[in-house]
Amino acid sequence: MRRAIATVAAVCLLLLATATRAAALDPFTGYLLAHFVGESSTAQQIYLAHSKDGLHWTDLNNGGLVLRSTVGTKGVRDPSLVRSPAGDRYWIIATDLCISCGQDWSTAQNNGSRNLVVWESTDLVTWSAPWLLNVAGAIPDGRNAWAPEAIWNPATNDYVLYWATNATLNGVLKHRIYSARTSNFRSITTPQLYIDRAGTQGIIDTQIIEVPTGSYRYVRASGDGQITIEGSNSILGTWTNLGNLSGIGLTGSQVEGPMWMKFNTGGDYALYLDQYASGRGYLPVLTTNPATPPGSYRIPAASTYALGGTKKRHGAILNLTAAEESRVLARWPSNVAVNRIQSYNFQDRYVRHTNFDVRIDPNVSPAQDAQFRLVPGINGASGTISFESVNFPGYYLRHVNYDFVLAANDGTGTFAGDATFRQVAGLASSSWTSFQSYNFPDRYIRHYNYQLRLDPITDATGRADATFRITT
Repeated sequence: MRRAIATVAAVCLLLLATATRAAALDPFTGYLLAHFVGESSTAQQIYLAHSKDGLHWTDLNNGGLVLRSTVGTKGVRDPSLVRSPAGDRYWIIATDLCISCGQDWSTAQNNGSRNLVVWESTDLVTWSAPWLLNVAGAIPDGRNAWAPEAIWNPATNDYVLYWATNATLNGVLKHRIYSARTSNFRSITTPQLYIDRAGTQGIIDTQIIEVPTGSYRYVRASGDGQITIEGSNSILGTWTNLGNLSGIGLTGSQVEGPMWMKFNTGGDYALYLDQYASGRGYLPVLTTNPATPPGSYRIPAASTYALGGTKKRHGAILNLTAAEESRVLARWPSNVAVNRIQSYNFQDRYVRHTNFDVRIDPNVSPAQDAQFRLVPGINGASGTISFESVNFPGYYLRHVNYDFVLAANDGTGTFAGDATFRQVAGLASSSWTSFQSYNFPDRYIRHYNYQLRLDPITDATGRADATFRITT
């Protein structure tokens, strides 16, 4: 009887696992590109673009950043998008690096962050606070951690996380690819040397794609002076050099950051390459099979693809199911309005955040500190709004002890109530607007000594202080 029960239980678990995995096998209908755009503190953050065909891209969020690192160097580059095999969890992992934000290239290479920056989500739209994952601290003389990637390895039932670290080995200081295993991107096994090149030749920017058919199950592209293509039937096994892209006129002195994409229809693939030397961002290179000699890859005519308004730098592409695509486009549409909140009685001043405090100021710089998206109230109450920061996505105006701050949504009901308001006719002028607190309906947003507060309004001065205009 016990054996029969165990057999039934095992079958049930198998069926449950199969059903869970099947949910991740819904047809793909679009593509999501995560990337950074340049080398300022705001450009080295997470940006998103969407495509229906894999060649023509539209910047989401009006080309604004969608996730901002608040840890480590407070800048991120080279993001990778990872989906769990069941399709129920996602991660963004990125280089903890902010060039020109107190760090130059020499420092970044020789005494840079040993950490990666990680976000986690269950739906691709609501992301955790970022955390730091130390991956290079255990590598002897490990001086940085760059260009992370991860791929599910069915042979070990976990993820292979791999990245480039500048370290001295056998008397040679250079970048090599190291790897570790992880199940949650919060802890890793001891890093191991994964890819090395002969002599002093370094290697960075490796990305692996799984190929369902062909002579190799996995193909990887790496920047090692060239863009080298290799094939293998095991992620952690032996790899075969298939050649490089110099035969089609693309060398490592021109392009970097290889980024694979499988087209949702047909059998073709794209290998996107960042044209860093000319500063032009990505271009696609097409192939019917990544495991074929790369001399057969082809560069399409420039008129056949478009990368959108922002420069696309080293990132990753995720094929989207219809449900995923719908959620992403609803959260970060390409035509979202950006607003400012103008004071009624100090019309040269606008609501702005500074060091996460909130006040009204004239001549706000940077301008994004005074820009907000008016989104449906995050507590879900009908007819309410919340104010989301443009340059700190996921951060909202909220009251704490009747004072206002800019804070990250922590997912609690208290936060949602504190960050939700009703837009009503202006208390000083009906052609303007006032904002009534959702959880303290006898109180309104007002400024006092230029600081934003939540107060009951009892006189003409208060009514003027609590009246604003939504403008662009």
